[in-house]
Amino acid sequence: MKNCNYINLNQPMPIQSKYSNEQVEQIVDSLINVLQEHKAPVDLSLMCLGNSITHILKEHVPESKRQDVTENFAKALTQSVK
Repeated sequence: MKNCNYINLNQPMPIQSKYSNEQVEQIVDSLINVLQEHKAPVDLSLMCLGNSITHILKEHVPESKRQDVTENFAKALTQSVK
């Protein structure tokens, strides 16, 4: 099973990222640009992003850690939209 190179699997998702805002914004902009190029409506955009997250979790997070990582991600997502 592949190791995850970008998530610390032993603790909750950090409030402060180890990545620069610029790096995060560039990647997010690229993702949004792809969705816009395809004229993806909200439901399709969320489906595609959700499938991408599922792929990342299944391919890069050991099965024994997936539940915790998924729960931490869901909590962080919920907090970000409040």
